[in-house]
Parts: sequence; C-alpha cells; structure tokens
Amino acid sequence: MRVSDQLHIANVRNVLIRLEETIIFALIERAQFLCNAPVYTPGFFGDALGGESLCGFMLRECEQSHAKVRRYTSPDEHPFFSDLPEPILPLLGFSQNPLIPNAININTDIRSLYQETLLPLICRAGDDHQYGSAAVCDVACLQVLSKRIHYGKFVAESKYRSPTPALEQALARQDADLIMAAITDDAVEQLVLQRVTQKAGTYTTELNRNALSPTVAPAIITGIYRDWIIPMNKAVQVQYLLLRCSR
Repeated sequence: MRVSDQLHIANVRNVLIRLEETIIFALIERAQFLCNAPVYTPGFFGDALGGESLCGFMLRECEQSHAKVRRYTSPDEHPFFSDLPEPILPLLGFSQNPLIPNAININTDIRSLYQETLLPLICRAGDDHQYGSAAVCDVACLQVLSKRIHYGKFVAESKYRSPTPALEQALARQDADLIMAAITDDAVEQLVLQRVTQKAGTYTTELNRNALSPTVAPAIITGIYRDWIIPMNKAVQVQYLLLRCSR
C-alpha cells in the first residue's frame, strides 16, 4: 500500500474498526476468569520469574519471541519491554514508513491502567487459581490495547498532512491544549461508541445466554473506549503532533 493510501483517513479508520472486534473479544476472554491478584504480584511465584509478576513474565516471554521475528521493527508495534533480542530474520526496509522517527511509547501507562483499573471492571473479584490462563489473556489484552492506542500516530500524521484551520493554528502555536481541541471530533467519537456498543451487545448476547458465568457487560466495554482508549489515543496524537511540528 502506498503511503498516500495508508494515511487516507478512511483507511486509518478501517484499521481502528477492525481492532474493535479484537479488543472486545480479548476483554470477553479475560472476563471468564476472576481478577486473580497473584498474577500481578511481583515475586509471588518465587525467583523463577526473575522478580516479575506472572503477567509481566508472560508478556516479556511473548515479546522476546516476537522480537526475534521482527514484530517490533514495524512502525505500528510498540513493545512493553526494551531489553528485547535482535531479530533473527532479515530486516525489512520500511522505505515508505509514513511516520517521522519518534520514541513515543506509553505502554507503562497502559499496563498500569489495565491492571489497576480495567481488570476490576471486566472481572469478578476473587481468585480461581486459573493463573496461567488469566495471564495468557492479559497478554492478548495488553498488546491489542497498545496497538489501538498507539495507532494515534497514524491518525495524527494523516491530520497533519490535511490539517483543519484550527489544527494549523494550534500547531503554529505548539499548544497542546489547542491541538487536543482541534483533533477532537465529538460526532466521530459518538459513532465509534455506538458501533462498539452494538458489537459488544451482539457478541455477548449468545455468550450470556449459555454461559456458566456472566461475561463482561457491553456498557463496560463502551465505557473503556469512552474513558480510556479514545482519550489515550488522542494523547498519543498530541505528543506526535507536537514532535511533528517541531521538525
């Protein structure tokens, strides 16, 4: 795909729409287990995990494997850990990478948000000892949340290349608050929330009808989008645009 096509706002939105199903299913999968606090307690399982929590250990192990097959050389992938091995496959040349070089990575915030805020929302309290299964689901949730939120860089680049008058003025002043206001489109955000609500309702209806335990409520998934995913995506956009206009 050409850079001009990749950055077309319709194509950017198509990527974000496809990620909605992945996020919804990942949250539903995690919700089948209890919160399981030991999974997130560093050192709970002894020295075998190197002092990490089970969630952190599983995430690091996954990223180490994926790094070897060059996952994190792609501009739309962002690792949670920095001490990863070099790829064993020949590097691909991203000559048409539309993004400017940047080190924007808010995965530390995403992981904290997930463990401290989102898990209590989607999971019932308690401990069912399904630690391994819960941690595997955690990795899937964290990775797709990271991808969706950091895709704000592509959204921002698209907006930078076709700016509204308000965004042009905000960029000229390099004012983060003005940039945030300029990139915010309440109507578009409402459409996203309506679509997520509809999808979550559709996907959970049959599960709730036959499940031995309740799954996550559609309203909670919509709230996660409204209160965290969309705002964090826009925060990434602002960081990127501030860097972009300083080049």
